[in-house]
Amino acid sequence: MSAPAPSTLAIVDAEPLPRQEEVLTDAALAFVAELHRQFTPRRNELLARRGERRAEIARTSTLDFLPETAAVRADTSWKVAPAPAALNDRRVEITGPTDRKMTINALNSGAKVWLADFEDASAPTWENVVLGQLNLTDAYERRIDFTDPKSGKSYALKSADELATVVMRPRGWHLEERHLQLDGASVPGALVDFGLYFFHNAQRLIDLGKGPYFYLPKTESHLEARLWNDVFVFAQDYVGIPQGTVRATVLIETITAAYEMEEILYELRDHAAGLNAGRWDYLFSIVKNFRDGGSKFVLPDRNAVTMTAPFMRAYTELLVRTCHKRGAHAIGGMAAFIPSRRDAEVNKVAFEKVKADKDREANDGFDGSWVAHPDLVPIALASFDAVLGDKPNQKDRLREDVSVAPGDLIAIDTLDASPTYDGLRNAVAVGIRYIEAWLRGLGAVAIFNLMEDAATAEISRSQIWQWINAGVVFENGEHATADLARKVAAEELAAIREEIGEETFTAGKWQQAHDLLLQVSLDQDYADFLTLPAYEQLR
Repeated sequence: MSAPAPSTLAIVDAEPLPRQEEVLTDAALAFVAELHRQFTPRRNELLARRGERRAEIARTSTLDFLPETAAVRADTSWKVAPAPAALNDRRVEITGPTDRKMTINALNSGAKVWLADFEDASAPTWENVVLGQLNLTDAYERRIDFTDPKSGKSYALKSADELATVVMRPRGWHLEERHLQLDGASVPGALVDFGLYFFHNAQRLIDLGKGPYFYLPKTESHLEARLWNDVFVFAQDYVGIPQGTVRATVLIETITAAYEMEEILYELRDHAAGLNAGRWDYLFSIVKNFRDGGSKFVLPDRNAVTMTAPFMRAYTELLVRTCHKRGAHAIGGMAAFIPSRRDAEVNKVAFEKVKADKDREANDGFDGSWVAHPDLVPIALASFDAVLGDKPNQKDRLREDVSVAPGDLIAIDTLDASPTYDGLRNAVAVGIRYIEAWLRGLGAVAIFNLMEDAATAEISRSQIWQWINAGVVFENGEHATADLARKVAAEELAAIREEIGEETFTAGKWQQAHDLLLQVSLDQDYADFLTLPAYEQLR
């Protein structure tokens, strides 16, 4: 008897979308199903390992570089693979979701790289997951021109040599894609996003002189990087392209990954492009992992934690040193400011802050940095041009002057700032506004002149949770309590209702967002990710 044919992926509880058959082909779904069979069991083991490591941190309130991988760090002979031409100059990268308008604007922005985001800047509705894939393929085929039905404005791609190189970011390992199932089990969102994109576009990108390039989010250990590397090896063999064609940049946006940067590059060395220094997710990870570590781990207001804070500076300088030691790109953090069309003074102050931030990164040795808006591209470009000149990067700056001890990365109490009542109010206000938009399918949202994404909501709710559980007393004498958070949230909700009017308020998901923020901020059982309970409500 012949072996039974393997089960195929089922599309579950999903309304048909226009042109979805171009993305969800039998061959593409068979590839995603094979990824699921091969790699989901290991992914599940690694998620369980995260919990075990968190429990160990709760017990010890400390972290250290791994003794078992000391030989990898000590071995000076290994380097990551040389950067392909399309990824050698990354001095400015723009980020954003893969809707049709953003796809054109990001590719045309003048940035060297576009982070095409299926993760924190995209709420994972079925429409965003499938049509985002379609938009990228349409862009590579140059059939993405369109006219906005509301404004009447037309959008079209510039010539090929003016377009940003795409680096696609799939969802993190923790998220499922409930609409694609194999034998009743949901496929990890990471494998869906990676699999569909890689299957349809790997050869197409090679033909364009580029390749399948990825940003890997939420990585917590070198073992998770090893899993991604094995996915890449399998995928390249499956579609018949040379090993090493894939390139991956890993976001060092968890505190545990900060202690394993060299090991992460080592695991991915044939496919590694670099590391990126995140901010909000990194702070969220510190709160999550050290939430029962006492007052010395209590973070002040998020806006008081700049990249010049001693423990953040230790992290970014170690990242640059690590990357350049191993021949990888070091990519800096986000400039999230959204220019105001009405307030020139707000723009002037913000542009000066962005310039100072990008000047610092360029002078520290970073090879490039992120912006959230096309208007910021020239500012960041000028900062890096001033340091790089005609050079594509500054990997030759080895930063051998940098020395970071394990305790430096978690020396939160070296920051001379405390939580404030206004900080609580801001966390609640931003959290409600962001979650409401996310529940409507928007992942990148302009709030108070900043581009916010899911990491924003995570740090907002984590700070509320931490301040309450640490018994923080604000400068006005008020104690951080669940009742105070409920009071502030009720006031913010009422202010939003007043601001936007009853009809718009009722049509939105404001009460739902308010309730979800309080749920994840006040529950004693701290949810690992806000997006897990939020995804249950996303329709």
